[in-house]
Amino acid sequence: MSPGKKLQQTKPSHWPQEIQYIQASRYHASVLPEIRQFIIGAVSTTCGQFSERCRSWVIIRVISNISHPACGQRGLFAAKKIPPRTRLLDYIGEIHCDDRPNSDYDLSLYRTQDGVNVGIDASTMGNEARFINDYRGVQKKPNAAFSDARTSSGELRMSIWSSDTEIKKDEEILVSYGKAWWRERYGVAADIEHVVDT
Repeated sequence: MSPGKKLQQTKPSHWPQEIQYIQASRYHASVLPEIRQFIIGAVSTTCGQFSERCRSWVIIRVISNISHPACGQRGLFAAKKIPPRTRLLDYIGEIHCDDRPNSDYDLSLYRTQDGVNVGIDASTMGNEARFINDYRGVQKKPNAAFSDARTSSGELRMSIWSSDTEIKKDEEILVSYGKAWWRERYGVAADIEHVVDT
């Protein structure tokens, strides 16, 4: 077995048994061939290398701080000092075009010209990125953000990037889920002091 294949099969520490660990997104039957081709772009030869390199930036931990909104759940933390504006990790899961209103792990990748929403759902399968929490109730502002962009090979991905300031080792990596996410799930304003179960 090659070193690359061995790493892909190794789950990170604190990974839940009921969730399938993957390092490349899977495609649901609802994704039409032309949409899949638009996402994939040119064939990538560096996808696995980037995923393996990114794993070194982050670590999953169970949150023990009783004042944290997600105490007892998992979060994503810096495994080492992270420089500003660093691409940390891609959000990996099942790419789909069907409606998933009950998933708290569904992220919009893009919307087609016909109005079809293409999402990435990490509720049953994914990578470390599925454990990133919202900053509300933890700190004043996020230290990371989601950003969709194409790789050098042309593949469209949703990635997590550090913000304009350094993230210290052992600091929790936090993003903003956005007003729409909170409104759709809880019918509340974006200033809610709550983080969902991750």
